[in-house]
Amino acid sequence: MTFTIYPAIDLLGGRCVRLFQGNYDMETVYDEDPASVARRWESLGARWLHVVDLDAAKSGEPVNLSVIRDIVRKVHVPVQVGGGVRDRKRLETLLEAGVSRVVIGSAAIDDPEFVKSALGQAGDRVALGLDARDGRVATHGWLEVSKVLAEDLGKEMAALGAETFIFTDISRDGTLTGPNIPAVRSLALATGKQVIASGGVKNTHNLVELSRHREEGVSGAIVGKALYTGDIDLNQALKAIEEEGAK
Repeated sequence: MTFTIYPAIDLLGGRCVRLFQGNYDMETVYDEDPASVARRWESLGARWLHVVDLDAAKSGEPVNLSVIRDIVRKVHVPVQVGGGVRDRKRLETLLEAGVSRVVIGSAAIDDPEFVKSALGQAGDRVALGLDARDGRVATHGWLEVSKVLAEDLGKEMAALGAETFIFTDISRDGTLTGPNIPAVRSLALATGKQVIASGGVKNTHNLVELSRHREEGVSGAIVGKALYTGDIDLNQALKAIEEEGAK
């Protein structure tokens, strides 16, 4: 199994930002032109991009749809997009915009029938985003925490046909404290599916360490703040992953 690094482009008000632990009041603006950021990551070797519409995650409204379309048009690598995908219309709009994979989060709890329908309609072009705080799934832009355990929901969604999960430990997101590797591995083993790690990745060593579990189903990692601060050099990280895989 390959291990993919997904540079993150988080959209808020049309700009590229990062939040601290999902707090909308603690944002850092990195660029006014998200499409130029996307092109930069592609030029450095990114094979996928991960885009989150933070406005939509909070309100459900596709505020940054034009920005997403602009990103898809201006890069040649596949783009996965999440944030506020809670109905068929939003799913179809993103797929029609050229998005390669749509991430469904809150709807997995709010509307499992929609998730079942989406998986039946789009198959592996749908990924399930499981965002957890203390092991319990958070929804609606991380503003609400449910009583549902991430592993339990993962098993339910896998039974419905989900093949790819994105697991985010909210307590580590934007903190550069390192990913929650045990939780990522546990979800991969519990579901038997591919899991992409998100939250806390601070250096290339974290990525190499995650990649060592690719045969268990840990198929990639989303990297945000560490790329924007320069703690991770994308080109060097890609080479390190390739060298690890060749051992």
